[in-house]
Amino acid sequence: MGALRPWARYGLLVVAHLLALGLGAAVLQALEGPPALQLQANLRAELATFQAEYRACLPPRALEELLGTALAAQAYGVSSLGNGSQARNWDLPSALLFTASLLTTTGYGHMAPLTAGGKAFCVVYTALGLPASLALVAALRHCLLPLLSHPGAWAATHWQLTPATAALLQASGLGLLVAGIFVLLPALVLWGLQGDCSLLEAIYFCFSSLSTIGLGDLLPGHDHGPHPVLYYLGQFALLGYLLLGLLAMLLTVETFLELPQVRAMVKFFRSGGPLNAEDEGGILGQDELALSTLPPSAAAPERAPAC
Repeated sequence: MGALRPWARYGLLVVAHLLALGLGAAVLQALEGPPALQLQANLRAELATFQAEYRACLPPRALEELLGTALAAQAYGVSSLGNGSQARNWDLPSALLFTASLLTTTGYGHMAPLTAGGKAFCVVYTALGLPASLALVAALRHCLLPLLSHPGAWAATHWQLTPATAALLQASGLGLLVAGIFVLLPALVLWGLQGDCSLLEAIYFCFSSLSTIGLGDLLPGHDHGPHPVLYYLGQFALLGYLLLGLLAMLLTVETFLELPQVRAMVKFFRSGGPLNAEDEGGILGQDELALSTLPPSAAAPERAPAC
């Protein structure tokens, strides 16, 4: 593999990616195709039954036009189902959640601008706000990553681990911690509060939110009308969870990207040269790892840089 030219390595990577896309599409087609066809057949049967029963009261194609209008409104997050006094489109919590989904690229799709002015504002707002959000995340990453490297440096010194082993141990611990705090724990809370979703669906929602997939097929508090106080608290809690969870997820991904094993793989596709000192450094830092190989008397403590 080391004798491959760079263009051949990139070609191999593209082919592997295309094969992964095809495999995922085939699996989803096999899993989701038959239930979707069955649901479509059931819907057509229900529609035919309804039309046969109330044909005398409905003009031709009146029901199809009504359903088309309702579905078109539903695409913008507007629904006439339930109590109309509890309509919550574009109230303050919903608007804040929508703007957060824009700036975090989550895009739940549960609501969308209706007017041309709203769509134009979203374009300008996202074009200006997304770089600002990325700059904020970069600044927080610069401050937090040195703090996250302290446990790995302590483990490398205390247990006399190699730099690669200490980095892998630190990344694995951080990944498990983030998965427990920002995926499993919120999923259990959502499962307990949202009576119409399973634990798997709650985990699915948390992961799709933190990975910025945001499919929008499940959104807490939007399927039925909870108490207004609970609704507002839930929306603000979801907003805070989205912002903090995305930061934790990005820090975790950055930590794994700095692993020597991952950097070696990136180096393989980038060029055929050997790894340099920067590539081997990993997430622990050269200075901290160098201290682990010295006796305690020779290792002078250094103060971590302040944010």
